[in-house]
Amino acid sequence: MEHPENDKCYAGLSVNSGVAQPPSVNPYAGKRPRRKPLPTVPEMVEGILRGDVTMLSRAVTLVESLAPDHYALAQEVIEKCLPHSGRSRRIGITGVPGAGKSTSIDVFGLHVLRDGGKLAVLAIDPSSERTKGSILGDKTRMEKLSQHPDAFIRPSPSAGSLGGVARKTRETIVLCEAAGYNNIFVETVGVGQSETAVHSMVDFFLLIQLAGTGDELQGIKRGIMEMADGIVINKADGDNIGPAQLAQAQFRSALHLFPPTESGWKPEVLCYSGYYELGIAEVWDMIDRYFDFVRANGYFDEKRRRQARFWMYESIDEQLRKHFYDNPEVDALLRDNETEVLANRRSSFAAAAKVLDYYFRNKNNR
Repeated sequence: MEHPENDKCYAGLSVNSGVAQPPSVNPYAGKRPRRKPLPTVPEMVEGILRGDVTMLSRAVTLVESLAPDHYALAQEVIEKCLPHSGRSRRIGITGVPGAGKSTSIDVFGLHVLRDGGKLAVLAIDPSSERTKGSILGDKTRMEKLSQHPDAFIRPSPSAGSLGGVARKTRETIVLCEAAGYNNIFVETVGVGQSETAVHSMVDFFLLIQLAGTGDELQGIKRGIMEMADGIVINKADGDNIGPAQLAQAQFRSALHLFPPTESGWKPEVLCYSGYYELGIAEVWDMIDRYFDFVRANGYFDEKRRRQARFWMYESIDEQLRKHFYDNPEVDALLRDNETEVLANRRSSFAAAAKVLDYYFRNKNNR
């Protein structure tokens, strides 16, 4: 369209024609990107043993997948990686929400990597019971570590199934060890039974506590104290140094009330500041002393054997539950009996016995 302002009589004045309007519909809306085909098992195993982070990530995704064909493929990869695993130090890190677990892992990890080697961080992120979603934002608290070329950080959603997540985390440990990561950090959700599950797959269990938040002796009542191989009081800086040292003394006194540990190791209590990176070397020296101690008396290998046996039975339990709930006849019977229970026409125990009796009589029909 010609503008009258461009006429010669309007010397020195011109109007551009403007920019053409783009289409209102995205021309690429109907074109979905093609997914890359899954690599074969030999290709995946070769990539993992080579230290290929992309291949390792794809293998972990297979482990976390709920698809039956992905499960079978993941198990085959794990089986081939198993002979190359077991040569790492597995450290579980737990503490109440807000204790500074992710920030501490950031500085602990950098301290470890200064001595060489590689580090994998497996963080279990709690899932919402309402939306079933997870934030998976642990990397935002590990700014420096997430940029390190020798660090691999993998957050995983709990998805409401702690047993399943624990199994997947243990299998991920095998993959990371096969990929050459000689230090494994496992960060717990921080609540519920997650500590017990993580304790059953690590060599050293570190409990992070806080001071100045009320009665520190409340933490002594929890079974978590008996599982801890080391207790550290975080945020021991500024005006909080005094309360942190007081909490340290209280926890040290409380540890005398517990029976001796199976390893013979006496858990230590230290203070540090993750934010200001104070006392980090002392915490890691404690962990080094622990590994030297348990390797010398043979407890390290014995604990690994116990954990392998424990996870064999846990896998059996999980597969039995899956076989039970995936049975369509059992599912229909469960719904019928649930209706009877909710209407108070049948007790919960009688309903459970009826469903189980049907399952055991017909379990070989599938």
